[in-house]
Amino acid sequence: MRYFITEGAVATEEVDGDTVRLRRLFDGSRGCETFAQRILSFGPGRSRERLETGADETLYARDGSGTIAVAGEEHPLAPGTSVFVGRGTPWSVETADGVELLSVLVLDPEPSPEAVHAVVDLAAEERLSATASRQFSIGLDPEVGCRSVTQFVGFIPPGRAPDHFHRYDEVLYVLDGEGRLHIDGEEEWLGPGSCVHLPARLVHCLENTGDEEMRVLGVFRPAGSPAEAYYPDGTPAVYPSES
Repeated sequence: MRYFITEGAVATEEVDGDTVRLRRLFDGSRGCETFAQRILSFGPGRSRERLETGADETLYARDGSGTIAVAGEEHPLAPGTSVFVGRGTPWSVETADGVELLSVLVLDPEPSPEAVHAVVDLAAEERLSATASRQFSIGLDPEVGCRSVTQFVGFIPPGRAPDHFHRYDEVLYVLDGEGRLHIDGEEEWLGPGSCVHLPARLVHCLENTGDEEMRVLGVFRPAGSPAEAYYPDGTPAVYPSES
C-alpha cells in the first residue's frame, strides 16, 4: 500500500561530522509533497546546528532525555516534549541520552516572524473528544506560532470507527498499540513504528485490534481540529453524544 511504510523498512543514514542518524519516512519520493517525515536519533555530545531555510519543523521526543537549544534558548527534552521550529531558526541538541525525535518538515510554510519557536509538554496537555470515543491532545498549532499545521497525539480505543475522510493532508506515526489500516479494500498491520500518509479526502480507517489504547502522533495541514472528519458521503462525522 503506497500510503503505508514501517520505520524498520527504511535505511538509517549516518551524517558525517554529526551526532545524528537519520531515517527518511514519507516525503516527495513517496508521493507526499507537503511534508518530509523523519526520525532523528542523537548520540552523546552536542549535535551540529541545524537550520531549514525553506521549511518549518515540528519535533516530538519519542524517547530519551537531553537538552535542545533553539534560537539560543535551551530547553529540556523528555518523552512527550513537542518543539516547533520556524523556518530560518537554528537549533541543535546540546546533550542527549538516547534522544529520538520524530521530525516533520512543513514545506513552503505560511509566513511567520523570524526565529519563532515554541516548546510544549504534550504529555501534560488536556485530552479532547473526537468521533467514535477517540480522543486527542494538541501539541503545536497556530496558538503557539505554528501557523501552517497542527501536531497532536491521538488516542484510539479498541475497535473500529466508521470509514471517514479529512479535508487536510496528514502524516501519522504509531507510538504504541496495534491495529490495522483500511484503505480502498486493502489492509496493513499497524504497530509501533508504522507510518501513514493520508492525503486530503482519502477515505480510510485506523482500527485498534488490541486490548490496549493505541497512540498515534499526527501532523496535518491546514491547521485545525483533529476531530473534523466526514463520512464517505460527505456527511460530517459526529461525537457519540451527538448521534
